[in-house]
Amino acid sequence: MRPAPVRGASHECFAAGMSPIASDERDLLIVDLGLIDYDEAHRFQRAAARLRVRGEIAQDFLILCEHPRVVTTGRSTKAGNLLASAEVLARHDVLLRDVERGGDVTIHEPGQLVGYPIIDLKRHRQDLHWYLRQIEEALIVALGEWSLVTGRRTGQTGVWIADRKLASIGVHAREWVTSHGFALNAHNDLSTFNWVVPCGIAGVTMTTVTLECTSVGLVAPSAFALRESVVRACAGVFALSARTASQEVLTAIRAEMVAPVVSG
Repeated sequence: MRPAPVRGASHECFAAGMSPIASDERDLLIVDLGLIDYDEAHRFQRAAARLRVRGEIAQDFLILCEHPRVVTTGRSTKAGNLLASAEVLARHDVLLRDVERGGDVTIHEPGQLVGYPIIDLKRHRQDLHWYLRQIEEALIVALGEWSLVTGRRTGQTGVWIADRKLASIGVHAREWVTSHGFALNAHNDLSTFNWVVPCGIAGVTMTTVTLECTSVGLVAPSAFALRESVVRACAGVFALSARTASQEVLTAIRAEMVAPVVSG
């Protein structure tokens, strides 16, 4: 049985110095940022994660978006996996960003479905390997709704269909609250991958939901329909109820984005 569809706005935010609103619900608050600059989305998810760490937002998040063309390097990026300099990329309107997530080099481009789960693993299971498998499972379940049989490959985080890679995953956690997440190749043209060795896997073939559906005579889901499948599946694997984040929550995150960050 499918998890319940996304419900109306939740009010799981509270003013400074107050306790979080009590709730018997365990929600996954959905924030859809649409097509957004990578740096802006990065600031948004980091602000949301800080509020979650401090308990100032009482529920988990799933931030969804897509980005203009950008190459990102993670903590495990190996020399040689980035095939162009920042200057060359800039001449082709591709950003280059080094970020705090795990994993090797990857890309974002319009047509991907990018997800940044902000999950407090203290409410679930304090195990990052388990968390990575849950993200994989959510994408596998979501794609299964569209008759695509996908799976895992031992030792290579992500979601695959046969020997082709559909989704990349790289995460970060602070005090067991996660950030960063997944990039599902949905309707993108894959051209930005030409600048990298994707995920550091030499010879890997990247693919998209559209390509895979077309190859077997299936109708590819729209961006909206695929998004809804991913929301349902993410809520399901974490045993949460999906709700659209309230304006109150969004306002708190945007205020945190411009607040001074106190280290340590």
